[in-house]
Amino acid sequence: MSDFYNAFEMSPVPAPGPEAVAPELFRGIYGMPAFATIPTGDLAASVDFWTRGLGFFELFTIPGRLVHLRRWAFQDVLLVAAEDVPASDMPASNVPASDVPARASAISLSFSCVLNQVDALIEACRAIRPDSVEGPRDTPWNTRDVSVTTPENARIVLTAAKPFDPTSEEARNLAAIGITPPSAAPGDGQR
Repeated sequence: MSDFYNAFEMSPVPAPGPEAVAPELFRGIYGMPAFATIPTGDLAASVDFWTRGLGFFELFTIPGRLVHLRRWAFQDVLLVAAEDVPASDMPASNVPASDVPARASAISLSFSCVLNQVDALIEACRAIRPDSVEGPRDTPWNTRDVSVTTPENARIVLTAAKPFDPTSEEARNLAAIGITPPSAAPGDGQR
């Protein structure tokens, strides 16, 4: 018996499949349950890459200091001018503010997308920074992932769920750890 239950209805991520449509960019204001803060030595270049390459938009800006970016609901990133970040919060490789770490972090931040967005996101990122993209690659947990290194050397993973095949190796991998496919029954998100 598992304590987990289907709660897909609270997520903006659509059910996987060839016809999956990405939700609209979300412009509502809400209390953010989680967000990333990424220091940058060049706020304008960072905003350009995140908006034109990764498909985010500027929710609001404090000129020269902070830009709040968003894609879907709950996909929030704060780009902050490195000089506004306390030195104790900055990695040694990022001081002074104009320095960018020599390589991407071992830590990554993942954002959902849909399969039909993957190729366009790869193309857009490569148009701005040709060597910024690794992948795509298919994972054992049934996603197609693309790793992108941003101008700040943040490692961003764009992850798209693939259609679920109950006879696939991925389905067996998930079942082996107790994850079974959600049913399509209305209200299945209830305990």
